[in-house]
Order: sequence, then structure tokens, then C-alpha cells
Amino acid sequence: MKKYLSITLVIVIMSITFPSWAQNRSVSDYMGDIEGAQSAAGEDGLGALTIDELLEKFNVPGLSVAVIYDFKIHWAKGYGVADVGTGAAVDTTTLFQAGSISKPVAAMAVLKAVQDGLFGLDDDINDILTTWQLDTGDFTQEHAVTPRSLTSHTSGLGDGFGFPGYDPAGPIPTMVQIFEGESPSNTRPLFMERPPMTLMEYSGGGVTLMQQALEDARGEPFEAVLANDVLSPIGMVNSTYENPLPADRDRHAARAHDRDGHSREAKWHVYPEMAAAGLWTTASDLALFAIEVEKSAIGASNKVLSQALVGEMLMPVGVGDYAVGFKIQKIGQGWYFGHDGSDWGFQADLVSHLVHGYGLALMTNSDQGYAVMEEVRKRIEYAYRWDSVANPPRRGY
Repeated sequence: MKKYLSITLVIVIMSITFPSWAQNRSVSDYMGDIEGAQSAAGEDGLGALTIDELLEKFNVPGLSVAVIYDFKIHWAKGYGVADVGTGAAVDTTTLFQAGSISKPVAAMAVLKAVQDGLFGLDDDINDILTTWQLDTGDFTQEHAVTPRSLTSHTSGLGDGFGFPGYDPAGPIPTMVQIFEGESPSNTRPLFMERPPMTLMEYSGGGVTLMQQALEDARGEPFEAVLANDVLSPIGMVNSTYENPLPADRDRHAARAHDRDGHSREAKWHVYPEMAAAGLWTTASDLALFAIEVEKSAIGASNKVLSQALVGEMLMPVGVGDYAVGFKIQKIGQGWYFGHDGSDWGFQADLVSHLVHGYGLALMTNSDQGYAVMEEVRKRIEYAYRWDSVANPPRRGY
């Protein structure tokens, strides 16, 4: 079935011709449509505001935007400030924490390990792990916990927690302490709640377990694996999984802010749960990642994964709406892959079309960032005439 999906993607994309209305518009035209007040205020009145006024209304200090069009970054820009204390402006190289968008980027490294023959996507995770073993009880009599189920939240793990992160001035737990819920870990232990592949339950703990398995299989630190296998080949030069963030990177990093736009106590939190929440990146680098997935799906790039393996990131596993790493969803008339993310003082969003070569990456340094990103995303959808906002076809008998 996955073979037929790949063939279908190629046929559909080869048949796409971009409309004449788009060819006659400049980048400045699109940016003006999105940045300025809209022709209609909308039910919530937000359309009457410029982007700068949206940031002020919701106490969001900074926003970074990258728009994908025709399988390329069409434009990218920063708005507002990276730090309300220093007043440093956001630009396209400002680093933000990506929150759970860390997960699909990490999933690409898992599939790279599969491609390299280190383990199979459906192997028992306990056969890959050497540092720690998951107690599965009687839940795995029919299906093992596998890399596929861990990266699609169908493993049966019931941790059910997010990750608040750790103050860089305090103690940071080891992976084993996180798995067992032992101090100084600030989360509960991992545990099995149901047999794998019965229901989808979002599990950051499961993704963290996959992080350890990848480290064990590669024999290298996770941040090095991701740099070598994913970030560097794609050209994500402003991205890292290093936690805590080193000083040379921190000079370009935004500060975390609360819902009122005030500086958090620390500049940012440390996330040893790197695969689940630890990626530092830019909107432009996230766009490059999405473009690589788009182009790999048609065999037009394949800097990291083969066409067949990248298909695993775009085909839901059969339970729930996740593939390996990405959430897959139908929005309006189109099918999209993506993920959102939320860390302490940061929120972000990544959305990309399965076949049309368009999408967006949005990053903010505020706990209130989604309010701004939702409006900006809507403006981009309408400006570029995404099929997410297209009217259903009319019968033409």
C-alpha cells in the first residue's frame, strides 16, 4: 500500500501547475496582505490588526515566520523582540525552542537508523535498548513496543505528561531517572497502560524512550546523532538539540516569556528529553526540514531518507492520526502533515501540504503565542489560496 502511495504522490505533484494569479504577484504583495489589516475584521476582530498590533494585543514579544511556496522558502521574516529586557530584534537567525516539533525531526533520525540497518521499524524496543529496559507486563503478547509505535504514540505507554523542563542553574536528571520518575526528574515514571496498537495516546515519554534507543544503537550522544544524520545534511545550520544551549548559540537565542509578555525567571529551560522537546531552531530551518520531506516524497532530494522511508512519515500507522513523527490531517480540501510545539515560554507551529509544495513555520517566545500564530496562519492560507480554505467543488452537470 505504501508503494502505491509513493507512486500516487509523484503523479499528483507532476500534474500540478501553479495558477496564473500567483505568477503575477511579488513577494512584497504577499507580505503586505499578511502583515497589514485585513479587508474584514472577522468575528474575533483580529483581522483589523496589523501583525505588530497582534503581538501587542496578546503580549507576545516576538514572532518568526517562514512561508513555503512551490517547494521553496518564499520569504522569511522576524517581528518584534527576542528579549523584552534587551530589546534585541527578532530576525531570521533568532533561535527559538520548538517544543514538540522536536518529535518529527527526531523521527527522521530514527528512520535514518532503520535505513542504515541498525534496527527495524517494527523491532521490539527492548532488543534495541541497552541502557534500560521497559517493563511491558502482559501487554505485549500480540504486539511489541516498537520504534513505529513509539514515534506514532500507539505504543500503549500511558505517561500522559508534558515536559516542564529544568532551570539551567539546577540539577538535570539522567534518562534512567526520567524513565523511573526519580529525583531530580519532575515527571512521573513511564508505564504501560494498554497493548500496543490499540489506541493512540500522545506520549512524550515514549518518544524519550526512543531517544535512548537511538543513542544505544548509534553509540553516540543524541544531539550528535541528530546533527550528523538530519540537521547538517538538510542545511539546518541554525539548529541544535544541545541542552543546555551552549554560549555561542545562546547569543542568538530568544528569551522565554509568560502569558503577560514578561521575562521568565531563567532565559530558557533545559530539556534532557531532547527528542520530545529539546530542539532549538529557526522558522527558516523548520521550513527547510518540511521542504526536504516534501521533496523526498517524490524522490527529488533525498538528502537523508529514501523515498520509501520518508513515506513512513506521511502514512498514518493505522491507529490514530499519526505517522512516524508527523500528525497527518485533512483540513478543508487538503491533506497536511505537521506538528505544533510548546515549551516553557515558547510556542511554535509547522504545517505543510502533502503534495502541493506549500506550508509555513511559525515560532514565538511566549506562552500566548498560539493566539497570534492562529491568525497569521489564517492570513497565509488565504493569501496563498491554500486548499484548506477552498470551497467544495460545485457539481457541473
